[in-house]
Amino acid sequence: MPLSGVTIAFDLDGTLVETAPDLIGTLNAMLAEEGLPPVPLASARHLVGNGAKAMMEHGFREAGALFDPTHTPRRMDRFIEVYLARIADESHVYEGVVEALDHFAGRNARLAVATNKRTDLSVALLAKLGLQDRFAAIVGADAVSARKPDPAHLIETARLAGGDHRRMVMVGDSANDVRSARAAGIPVVAVTFGYTEVPAAELGADLVIDHFRDLPGAVETLLR
Repeated sequence: MPLSGVTIAFDLDGTLVETAPDLIGTLNAMLAEEGLPPVPLASARHLVGNGAKAMMEHGFREAGALFDPTHTPRRMDRFIEVYLARIADESHVYEGVVEALDHFAGRNARLAVATNKRTDLSVALLAKLGLQDRFAAIVGADAVSARKPDPAHLIETARLAGGDHRRMVMVGDSANDVRSARAAGIPVVAVTFGYTEVPAAELGADLVIDHFRDLPGAVETLLR
C-alpha cells in the first residue's frame, strides 16, 4: 500500500527504544551521590514516561528520605549530565523497529518522533542508536507549544515533518499518546511492551500490537 502523504509519528521511550536501563541507572547514580540505596529496575520502570523528577521522587521515597523540592533544579541538571554520559549504554531498539521503519520509508511515508523527552536528548539517543536520519522530524516537548497529551504536540509534529495531521497515525505506549491522538482526531496504535501502569489494551487505542512486525498491517488497516 503506497503511503505518500502519510505521516507516521512514534513515541520514543517505551515505543521505539527500551530506555529504562539507562534512565534507572542514572537515577541510581544520583541516589548513590546522595548516600541512598539503589532502586530495582522493575520497581521504577513504569515511571520512565513521567520524567526525571518523578523518578527521583520515587527513589527518595523508596529510601525513606525527604525529597527537598528546592534542590530540584540542581538535581535535574545533574541528572541530565549523568544521563547524557550513558544515554545508550544499555538502551536498545525494540525488535522489529528497523524493519518496520524500512517498510514505511519504502512506501514513501514521512516518519517522525513525537516525545515528551527533551529534543536534544532524543536526538542524542537516536543518533547513538543509528536511527536519527530515518526521521523527518524529532520533536520533543520543548519544540512545541504544548506537550502530550495536548493535541498540539502531534499537530505541530506533523507540520515540522512536512506533513498534515489529517493524514497521520500515532504509535505509542502510554495514555498520553492515546489521549493526544484522540484529541487531534488521529488514529493510534498502542504497543504492549512500553511504560504504562494501565495495560495497553485498556488505553483506548484503535489497535494494540505486541510486536513491531504487526505495525505495517495495523497502519494499513487504520488508513483504510
